[in-house]
Amino acid sequence: MNPQAPFQRAAVVGVTGSGKTTLAEALAARLGVPHVEMDALNWQRGWQPIERAEFRRRVDAATAAPGWVTDGNYREVRDLVWGRAQALIWLDFPLWVNLWRLLQRSLHRIITREELWNGNRESVRGQFFSRDSLFVYAVRSRRGLRQNIRRALEDNYPHLHVIHLASPRAADRWLAEFAPEKRVHDENRITA
Repeated sequence: MNPQAPFQRAAVVGVTGSGKTTLAEALAARLGVPHVEMDALNWQRGWQPIERAEFRRRVDAATAAPGWVTDGNYREVRDLVWGRAQALIWLDFPLWVNLWRLLQRSLHRIITREELWNGNRESVRGQFFSRDSLFVYAVRSRRGLRQNIRRALEDNYPHLHVIHLASPRAADRWLAEFAPEKRVHDENRITA
């Protein structure tokens, strides 16, 4: 853990396919803190979500540490994650960018048979011919997620330093320029 960092606990949020996990892993490495992948805590074998109380227990334990970076948009544990976080990195990219990234990621995972969490793998049927498709979810959830994040930030989490990144280029630039000794602006919002 780097004590000179402007923050030690951060949550990365954004629509499916925006690159939350990739950015969270890189940021955690720079801060020298654990990366907490929320999907890994939630999904059991056969794409079954874990019981809610157990999910909250797992997230509570993971975010009780002095430093971490999470990724995910789980409202049922937002109070734990956002309440303890010092910074929120919001990947708020155009929908077409998220869908393109999601397509590339899904095809890679399907072709390589990459295991995700607890034996789960993506499939052509699940990604492209299912009502549970992440593509459908990304389109349906984007607008509501954006409104929900804005409202939650305004109403309940004024302590968070918000880094609102509107494009992959802005995210790449922010991460490339991020240095643990860099000071966060005095105001609570940083926009790139």
